[in-house]
Amino acid sequence: MTRKRLVLIVLTIFAIARIGLSLVESWGQPQIQTNLELRQTNLVLHGWQWQNTNPDSDKSEQLNQESKIDWTVARNALIGAEPFQSAQKQYETARQLAQTNQSKVLTKLQKFSIGKVTTPNDRGQSQSPVTPLTQNAYASEQQQLQESLSDIEQLIARLDLRIGILQAQQGKTDAAIETWDKQTYSNGSLETAGVLMGLWSDPPLVIPDAEQKIEQNLDNWFRYRALSQLYQVQQRQSDLLLLQTQEQETAEQAIVKLFVIAVIPGFNTLLGLIILVCLVGQLLFQGKQSLIATNHNVPWKTAWDGEIIWQVLIFGFFAIGQLLLPVLIGLSLGIVGINPANFTVQMSAFYVLLTYLIMAFGGLLVMYLSIKPFLPLPEDWFSFKWRSNWIVWGVGGYLIALPLVIVVSLINQQLWQGNGGSNPLLPLALEGQDTIALTIFFLTAAVAAPVFEEIIFRGFLLPSLTRYLPVWGAIALSSLIFAIAHLSLSEVLPLATLGIVLGFVYTRSRNLLAPMLLHSLWNSGTLLSLFVLGSS
Repeated sequence: MTRKRLVLIVLTIFAIARIGLSLVESWGQPQIQTNLELRQTNLVLHGWQWQNTNPDSDKSEQLNQESKIDWTVARNALIGAEPFQSAQKQYETARQLAQTNQSKVLTKLQKFSIGKVTTPNDRGQSQSPVTPLTQNAYASEQQQLQESLSDIEQLIARLDLRIGILQAQQGKTDAAIETWDKQTYSNGSLETAGVLMGLWSDPPLVIPDAEQKIEQNLDNWFRYRALSQLYQVQQRQSDLLLLQTQEQETAEQAIVKLFVIAVIPGFNTLLGLIILVCLVGQLLFQGKQSLIATNHNVPWKTAWDGEIIWQVLIFGFFAIGQLLLPVLIGLSLGIVGINPANFTVQMSAFYVLLTYLIMAFGGLLVMYLSIKPFLPLPEDWFSFKWRSNWIVWGVGGYLIALPLVIVVSLINQQLWQGNGGSNPLLPLALEGQDTIALTIFFLTAAVAAPVFEEIIFRGFLLPSLTRYLPVWGAIALSSLIFAIAHLSLSEVLPLATLGIVLGFVYTRSRNLLAPMLLHSLWNSGTLLSLFVLGSS
């Protein structure tokens, strides 16, 4: 056994262990999807208030009558006639998920007791000495669990406030008061629950500092509803009219945002479904002459063996990204005394871009050095044909990927029930409403990632695998590796589906520009949705 092969085996074992640990850890982490769905629900609630009229003017109503446009019908077609029931269901689902996570944290905390650490002796085994380092590790873990439990309790309290308002909006006042009456979390939510109970009681009761508590602990549509109820009870007509004007402006913005994140993707999904049906129909009638069958069984001529494939994946992707880069960056930041946890959004965005570019450069360098002895390569390797129809392949592949990934994602949600983790970049992009930060995130996700990942996974890995597998097998295996490399358990199936479409587009077009465009469009659409939802 050569020294290089021995190093590869050791690094492979490490990579498998590291990836497996990351996937297992992601299993216990919540998906960002629940947060995104609640934000979209808030937009729907805002949009439902849109009347296309100004409370103190009849001008818009006159224009509506002249143009014979029923904006209420248009609004209802977009968001539904009665969104409150579905919104309540969405919030109750989020609450159930939070309760499940709360139970998991409580179960873990039960393993700890004051001044005691569970040791092998507690399980009937020989006792090992518990060192101060072990005690500190357990204490740190216990503190993290307690902080997590506090965050979950606060989340449940916020959800209960909003569920109660949704119940009250549907005329279920008794149920709403019962929901608020169960509040036990004291960090503002308990006082706000008392305010809401008073406002919706019969007769109503206004608690001192009610408006301040509403402003501090409620937001979005729920804040408008509580303030509207307060102003009506206090008969503050001028404040109520001003609030309604502000709400109409917010509702108009919500309609535009819903159009961007729901109508346009929905239309693209429908278009992609039509294209997919047409392509399948063409395959049934034309067989090998159809577009889908283009190059379907034409492998690449690969001069290197499986060890080179192994070497590029382990050295160029996993070793650099999971071992070398984290250690070097951690040591460098430690020497200069910089803690990434204290970064601003802009600094975090730049940090993500810089580390990704370093990883990409290292990975591409390893790939080049690995295949350098086999140069020059056949012309269909790493092909960039600017004058071909790569735009058609890229855009068409993106449209087809939409319905496929959506269906798989729906199945995936039922499978993981809100757990399984998400890409750590997504929360940063969601919360970071900063133009510079979002521009950097765009460069990372929509430019750097498509170029590097398509060169590695579609440009190198997929064609190399055709030496040992049929083209469809190479597409499937490279897509699975592509999905696993993102280290999020809940995203394996959707990303593998996307990878299959990317591989399909590349094998048919034989042009890396096509999957790069598809990949860029996909990530750009995700970032656009995050930006719109984050701004809500």
